Amino acid sequence: MNSVSHCMALNDGHFIPVLGFGTTVPHKISKNEVIKATKMAIDAGFRHFDSAYSYEIEEEVGQAIRSKIADGTVKREDIFYTSKLWSTFHRPELVRSCLEITLKKAQLDYVDLYIIHFPMALQPGDKLLPRDEHGNLLVDPVNLCDTWEAMEKCKDAGLAKSIGVSNFNRRQLEMILNKPGLKYKPVCNQVECHIYLNQNKMLDYCKSKDITLIAYCTLGSSRDTLWVDQNSPVLLDDPVLCTMAKKYKQTPALVALRYLLQRGIVVLARSFNEKRIKENIQVFEFQLTSEDMNILDGLNRNLRYNSAYFFNGHPNHPFIDEY
Repeated sequence: MNSVSHCMALNDGHFIPVLGFGTTVPHKISKNEVIKATKMAIDAGFRHFDSAYSYEIEEEVGQAIRSKIADGTVKREDIFYTSKLWSTFHRPELVRSCLEITLKKAQLDYVDLYIIHFPMALQPGDKLLPRDEHGNLLVDPVNLCDTWEAMEKCKDAGLAKSIGVSNFNRRQLEMILNKPGLKYKPVCNQVECHIYLNQNKMLDYCKSKDITLIAYCTLGSSRDTLWVDQNSPVLLDDPVLCTMAKKYKQTPALVALRYLLQRGIVVLARSFNEKRIKENIQVFEFQLTSEDMNILDGLNRNLRYNSAYFFNGHPNHPFIDEY
């Protein structure tokens, strides 16, 4: 079984595997481990790989994909590769250059999905998070609609099959959807989503607009000390989730992933452990009852593991709104 067997149609006619392999790397993981984990994921059946310019590992992920194409395990068309436009490239004249850097690093001719990583523009330069001498974020006053027009041109040029957004709130999505002369609407909004942040309102809104919700941080988080509050609860230790896992004879992680899939959400799962990578692909082998889905719905706490605190003070910070 592989993730290509389970796909969802995007609003532009392309298809996305509903289970993806996330490639954000905790700071303790080496780049060699990224290559190894990506190869293991392909061998386990993953065909959807979610990466980004800002992760600084696209070279390694691309290398692993190419090696699996070279040994005949997969063809390029079997792989669904996502990358993301970083905030220092929001100026329309810079959008394509960010994508071209990604393609060069990953050594790919195109990406299957290209998304705006955050709706917050920063001043261009070499640093991911440019700051002044007082430590204040250097914001760039770029209109999101202008950035979106440059994204549309990347699709027209064949460099990206589909285009979408990430971490946008409803208001920011509506700015794009209501843009005069809109050529392509976003195929997706990729957001943090799990049993403690079930995103019901955003999901309903996206479904009403034929926009696919893609979930990251689906298992809580990796507890990375750089960006996660160490006092936040460990999602996979939730007693209700653990009890349900015993009932279904599955791991808490699989129940947490299955909950999202059954709501019509595309799910990203990340692991650098071979046993867990193989285990995550088994999410298609069981189904939760509607009663148990309702119980899991009731665990929502509106808890974010990724608060994007590094953008604090930005006037377009998306998490100020309810959704």
